[in-house]
Amino acid sequence: MRFYIVDRRKARKRALLLVIAALLFAGGMYSLYNGRSQPVFMGQPVYHGDSRYNEIALTFNVFWGEEYIPGLLDILKENNVKATFFMGGIWVKKFPGITQNIQRGGNEIGSHGYSHPHPDSLSKSANLKEIQKAEALIYQVTGTRPKLFAPPYGERGPAVLQAAGEAGYNTILWSVDTIDWQRPAPETIVSRVLNKAENGTIVLMHPTGPTVQALPEMIKSLREKGYNFVTVSGMLEHLHTEDTGSQ
Repeated sequence: MRFYIVDRRKARKRALLLVIAALLFAGGMYSLYNGRSQPVFMGQPVYHGDSRYNEIALTFNVFWGEEYIPGLLDILKENNVKATFFMGGIWVKKFPGITQNIQRGGNEIGSHGYSHPHPDSLSKSANLKEIQKAEALIYQVTGTRPKLFAPPYGERGPAVLQAAGEAGYNTILWSVDTIDWQRPAPETIVSRVLNKAENGTIVLMHPTGPTVQALPEMIKSLREKGYNFVTVSGMLEHLHTEDTGSQ
């Protein structure tokens, strides 16, 4: 006959760890399927904030259009709105002063990569170099290391997401695309946003003339609908807490 000695403390500890793991998994899956955005910890790109909060994040991908940025900053300041600017590394190197002005206005600085390639055509290591090179430049100019990454062209293949995750970034996309790079009429930009705006919307814009003209009416109309403006990081705070089940 064999006798087995059971360490009850170790057994209880293992059982507790299994329960915690099961709860975390269940919480993550619940968040995934109950109509909210995918939990940030799952390593997926973020398209949308938590639909329980009447928040909207305005974002600008910046790799050209420097002549329009002072106008954008003036409008944001006049309306007490903080936006998130995703900066290309080459652009930051060329326009460090404008980059610093964006930051001084209380706006958030994210990364748009270094040279604006098609990320899906690159290997993971090449994507990682793009992200790290941009980060070094942004840090040199602003003193802050960005942790949000908006991939050029919105490309989000496995090599892109893996590189961003390895570098410690959340990959940010959008839920409303103004398509302002085509320079439509300002009222078209406004209507594209208002027609699709909802709680947790992330709006994608670029520095263009029509965008500058559209921004005051966009902000005014969204506020009249009861929306508050937050940075992307502010929006992610809810996804990191309620949506993931962590506190």
